[in-house]
Amino acid sequence: MAIEIVNRSGVAFSDDDLESLLHFGIAELGLNSECDLDVMLVDEEEMTQLHIKWMGEPGPTDVLTFPMDELRPNSQEAGILGDIVLCPRVAMRQADQAGHSFNHEMSILGVHGLLHIVGYDHANKEDEKEMFDLQDGIVARWSK
Repeated sequence: MAIEIVNRSGVAFSDDDLESLLHFGIAELGLNSECDLDVMLVDEEEMTQLHIKWMGEPGPTDVLTFPMDELRPNSQEAGILGDIVLCPRVAMRQADQAGHSFNHEMSILGVHGLLHIVGYDHANKEDEKEMFDLQDGIVARWSK
């Protein structure tokens, strides 16, 4: 499996932990170890442009996802999972508001993006609880 992380955000960030976490998350979700995933870290201007183009919403957001082969948990099919786009500057503000570290926020957002890639969503309260519980569980198990 190849996880490629490209940082063009202008924010210094060691991607080793994020890559390790995403490998862990892929295994936790029962996905084939041969799946590919790309992660881009972008600045607020680029994220704003993507947010407007793909979601029709103004301003930057924390994470956007672009699934490719529409693989689902436990599918065991090899393929391209897709792209996760993260905005570290937004993550920094959210980390401050939540009272935890920037690295923890990036972990949460990385797993959040991975869950979106494999079909999870938070459009309603029930789906939100399921997705956020799974997200928090993956980050907690990886952190131990």
